Amino acid sequence: MTQAQQLREAILAAPLETSNFGETPQPGTLYLPLSHLKALRLDAHVVVGGRGVGKSFWTAALQSEPLRRLLGLAASELKGMEVHAGFSIAEHIDNYPNADVFDAFLAEGGDPYDLWRAVVLRWIARQAGKIIPHDSWPHTVAWLKQNPEDVARLMQQPRNWKGLILFDALDRTSADWRRMDSIVQGLLRTTLWLKAYPGLYAKVFLRDDQAERTVFNFTDASKLTATKAELKWARHDLHGLLWQRLINAPDTHGEILRDICRSTQQENVWHVAPEMKSESDPQRKAFETLAGPWMGRDKRRGVPYTWSVSHLSDGRGQTSPRSFLAAIRQAAEDSLERYPSHEYALHYESIKRGIQKASEIRVQEMAEDYPWVPKTLAVLSGMNVPMDFDIVREKWENAPAGALEGNPTRLPAQHIDRGWDGVREDLQRLGLLETKKDGRIDMPDLYRVGFGLGRKGGVKPKG
Repeated sequence: MTQAQQLREAILAAPLETSNFGETPQPGTLYLPLSHLKALRLDAHVVVGGRGVGKSFWTAALQSEPLRRLLGLAASELKGMEVHAGFSIAEHIDNYPNADVFDAFLAEGGDPYDLWRAVVLRWIARQAGKIIPHDSWPHTVAWLKQNPEDVARLMQQPRNWKGLILFDALDRTSADWRRMDSIVQGLLRTTLWLKAYPGLYAKVFLRDDQAERTVFNFTDASKLTATKAELKWARHDLHGLLWQRLINAPDTHGEILRDICRSTQQENVWHVAPEMKSESDPQRKAFETLAGPWMGRDKRRGVPYTWSVSHLSDGRGQTSPRSFLAAIRQAAEDSLERYPSHEYALHYESIKRGIQKASEIRVQEMAEDYPWVPKTLAVLSGMNVPMDFDIVREKWENAPAGALEGNPTRLPAQHIDRGWDGVREDLQRLGLLETKKDGRIDMPDLYRVGFGLGRKGGVKPKG
């Protein structure tokens, strides 16, 4: 077996899956870009990021004491901290309400601020060994409102512990934008309320579109936005993450990859060396060992190290780790199937097909989060970008009745009330469309390929 074949098998054995549904991540997948250090600080009460950038990953990871210990100095503030989920992708009705509870509570005229404080009170009471009404969320809220002095004493009592409560996946609280705005704003007000009690902290993970709305329109919200952190991934961060996953491949697979990437071991987990976390010659050369120097037979087609990331960026120039890792895994699978004797583990044509696969996954994720998006963009399938917006508008206006409707259980387009210009604005804010200097509409390859649009000289849509 050649070195390229060994490396290819090693890549396929590595833990490149990134989706998180509330389970504790594997230690070998833990990777903290320097730009994300701020997000772990206790004073960063609001953390903003798009789909697949790590919000649910950190929500799950921070609840694990062994994983916090692996972070070392980066998480020194969290040492000895009691970490609790106040809302997440995994349902836990005794710890926090679900969407049905929110709907019923708001339908009765309830204030989300009270319901979120009830979530905090149940947590504090449990830690303190105190009993408060917990048979239903309305009963906990009623106790909170009817016994303000008891609430104050519970929150102010001396504690020999410190606590952090995490909130994630808030789009699952409601399928109505205005209602969700109210829920999120109530949570942010609760976060501010919690700041009054020493040793208690909250961290709220928000999607970009949630943070861009009116949720911060309340007194003293600036105390939260002043320390807001964003989860963004630069090219070198993505490559660092890739190698963190690769060097922790099992058995001899990990050994052969560690021959390429310098690493250190801590508690049976391998960590990439500092030079592999930055835009450096070692990082570039390591990927070149896997994929070769060019995206073709010569340099005219680009360099795999940069090409693989740039073709996965959205309209805001952001690339998610989920898309990048999915593309690399697919490239390895395709190389094994089509080019088993190629001199490199990743064939450049397979990297292109990896982009196709990542695009399909991203389109599927968009369909899950925003059901109106694929229905809106499917109308444009077969067309080439860039194109005039008038052509796009005409396509939308002539679409069959009901073709552009979303899912009533998920959030609709934010600005649908502004007509097609509002839909265009929403698509741009989500990174699916971009407007060129000449006014024409363009679509990044990450979405263009998956939605079946063409571009002269670009990666072709599948099929």
